[in-house]
Amino acid sequence: MNCRPGCGACCIALSISTPIPGMPDGKPSGVRCVQLTDDLRCAIFTDPRRPACCAGLKPSVEMCGDSQAEALAYLRWLERATKPGFEFGKTYSAHASNVPAVSFVGHCFTWATEGGM
Repeated sequence: MNCRPGCGACCIALSISTPIPGMPDGKPSGVRCVQLTDDLRCAIFTDPRRPACCAGLKPSVEMCGDSQAEALAYLRWLERATKPGFEFGKTYSAHASNVPAVSFVGHCFTWATEGGM
């Protein structure tokens, strides 16, 4: 699967704890990456300074859904699922249906502050 043109959900919803050019402290979840272009593409996609967690994140039907809105909902859920205090076994909804699985992307997740998600 390839990235959906005009999406950029992973560059907005996910937190990144490693430096990004223009964001030396990484970025919190819900904040648009400074490297996301106006047409929602990564300006440093082929740049070796691109964080490893970004390079390792691969689009999938489960993560990307059928729209940017579905992708944002899933990725926000994924952020909650990797935040301390998440209760496995409890039902968390990303959109109209429950999200069936969680995957982790190395050390890229930091924890959103209260009200950030």
